[in-house]
Amino acid sequence: MDVRGDMIRQLRMQRGWTQQQLAEIADLSLRTVQRVENQNVASNESVSSLAAVLELPREQILATVISSDQISSAQRQVAWLLPAATVAGAIIGSAGTFLVMNWLGG
Repeated sequence: MDVRGDMIRQLRMQRGWTQQQLAEIADLSLRTVQRVENQNVASNESVSSLAAVLELPREQILATVISSDQISSAQRQVAWLLPAATVAGAIIGSAGTFLVMNWLGG
């Protein structure tokens, strides 16, 4: 599983623990802790152990991976925003100019 190794390292260091100490507290090997922090990968069991020891929900440790399909879908969903904002800006600007000109000239 992909995990947030940088966050785990930061939380470990905030507690003043070495990697070896975290490994012992979480009942993991030193190599597992090193892999988590450096390669951002962990087994389901390791994630559960680290979450318990660091007093975090598992979801907070897991890295969110966004696929290119999800990105493309999001881009398609918001593709209409720029043209719509341009039209709305033009209408508001024209109406504002019209009102100001009539107010000053009137």
